[in-house]
Amino acid sequence: MKLFGLTGGIGMGKSAAAQILAQRGVSVVDTDALARRIVEPGQPALGEIQNAFGAEVVSPSGELRRDALARIVFSDPAARQKLEAITHPRIRDLWKQQIEIWRSQKIQTACVVIPLLFETNAEGEFDATICVACSTATQRKRLLERGWTEAQLAQRIAAQLPVEKKIAKSTFVIWSEGSLEILAAQLDLILNHR
Repeated sequence: MKLFGLTGGIGMGKSAAAQILAQRGVSVVDTDALARRIVEPGQPALGEIQNAFGAEVVSPSGELRRDALARIVFSDPAARQKLEAITHPRIRDLWKQQIEIWRSQKIQTACVVIPLLFETNAEGEFDATICVACSTATQRKRLLERGWTEAQLAQRIAAQLPVEKKIAKSTFVIWSEGSLEILAAQLDLILNHR
């Protein structure tokens, strides 16, 4: 099995790249989806998060209040590390389990989307890494279109390794400034690379 780790800065096109890979028949798991799964009502991680950050991070109906948690963890690096200590091992266990399932199914090509791939030292798990990147102006425009404030944008970007460092560490780099067709063409080159 050829196993890719896909990363990139926030708002740089990871989801679009993952969608194209899936359309090409690549098995894909996105750790953002896994992160949402581990904090669903009744999950142990949600209880640990509530104990660590207070009752206000969980709604009366038992759902994680992401906005309240984000305000805490993106303004305090120590709080973010505390959250990551709760969530990252669980997320890693889930994507590693998925890789084992793919191997047992004899899947030929697979990809795990990990925004914090290098920050969590996961690169050694993959045959190759792909970084999806764009200019900071395009990134900023995309995030503002999502309704983010300038402060939220700055906090989220500061919480990740600078994209230049992700680019330098990656096996392949995809530039996502153009159309989806151009993005797909770049991914096809990687998939056909021997």
